[in-house]
Amino acid sequence: MAAATPRRQPTLDEVAARAGVSRSAASRVINQAPYVSRATREAVEKAIKELGYRPNRTARALATRQTGIIALALSHDDPALFADPFFAQVIVGVSAAIEDTDLHLLLCLASSGRGRARLTHLLQARGVDGVMLMALHGDDPLTGIVDRAGVPAVHGGRPLHVEPQWYVDSDNLGGARLATDHLLGLGRTRIVAITGQMTTQVGEARHRGYREAMIMAGRVPYGTAEGDFTEAGGAAAMKALLDRHPDLDAVFAASDKMAAGAVRVLSDAGRRVPDDVAVVGFDDLDIATRTDPPLTTVHQPVQALGREMGRMLVALIAGDRPTSVILPTRLVRRGSA
Repeated sequence: MAAATPRRQPTLDEVAARAGVSRSAASRVINQAPYVSRATREAVEKAIKELGYRPNRTARALATRQTGIIALALSHDDPALFADPFFAQVIVGVSAAIEDTDLHLLLCLASSGRGRARLTHLLQARGVDGVMLMALHGDDPLTGIVDRAGVPAVHGGRPLHVEPQWYVDSDNLGGARLATDHLLGLGRTRIVAITGQMTTQVGEARHRGYREAMIMAGRVPYGTAEGDFTEAGGAAAMKALLDRHPDLDAVFAASDKMAAGAVRVLSDAGRRVPDDVAVVGFDDLDIATRTDPPLTTVHQPVQALGREMGRMLVALIAGDRPTSVILPTRLVRRGSA
C-alpha cells in the first residue's frame, strides 16, 4: 500500500488571504508586533485556527531577530546636553511612547569622528532595531550613516536642504511669524532677530519666518545676529545688535534661552522690557517663566515631539508606514511683550 501523502502546511500568504489582510499585517500578528488593530488581530487568529497554520520556528526566529533597543542619536558632543530642558522633555516623550513596549532607549552622542564610528558599528552590527536623529547640521554625515545602514529611522526636526521620509517637526516657520506679527501688532517697527545656527533647519526656518512677517507687513527686516540657542549666545548676539541698532524697539529670539540672555543684556544696558524693548522667545520652556519679566514666547509641544518620534519609530519597526508630522505652535503671552 502506498504511503499517504503528507498534508501540505498552509502558508502565511494563505493565512493573510483568509483573513483579508496583507501578508505583512498577518506576519505582525504572528510575531506579536505592537500597533496591530484588534480587528486585524482577531481576523488573523481566526484564519490561523481554521487553516491549522503553524509558524516555521526557524523562519520566525530570523524574521523577529531584534535587539529590543532603539537609539536616540544626537549630532552633539557635550554630555550635558541631556540635562538641557529641551532634550530632557524630548526624552520624556520618547519614553512615554515606548512605555508599553519591550523596547529600551539608548542615547548616543555622535558629532565627533569617534562618536560617528561607534554609531556606525552599532548600526552595522544591527545592535539597535531603529534610530531617531536630532540636532543635525547642514550636510550632517549622520544622515548618510543611517541611510546606508538601512535601519528604520525617524528624524526629530528636518535636516537643512533634505526632506527625510519620516520625521516629526514643529511649525518653526509659522511660529516665528506669530512672534513677529505679535511684535508688529504692538506697534513695534524696529524689530531685530536673534537666530539660531543658520546651518540648522530650525535656525533657518525661524529666521525665514521673521523675515516673511516683516516683509508682509511692509517692513524691511531691521537686523539679525546669529546665536547658538544658548543663553550666552543670545547675550552676545544682543550686545552686537545694540551696537549696530541702538534704536531697536523689539527682539525676536529664536529660543527662550537666547531670549533670556537678551533680556539680561538689555537690563544691564538700562533698557526696560517691555517698555523700551519688547522681547519674544521660542520654545516655552521653564526658563521663560523665570526671566524678569516672564517671557512672551512661542510654545512648541516638546514632549509631544518626542512622543510622536517614538510612536513613529515603533510603527516602522512593526512594518507600518506612518505619516510624517508637523506639530502646531502657538503664542503664549507674558510680561516681556
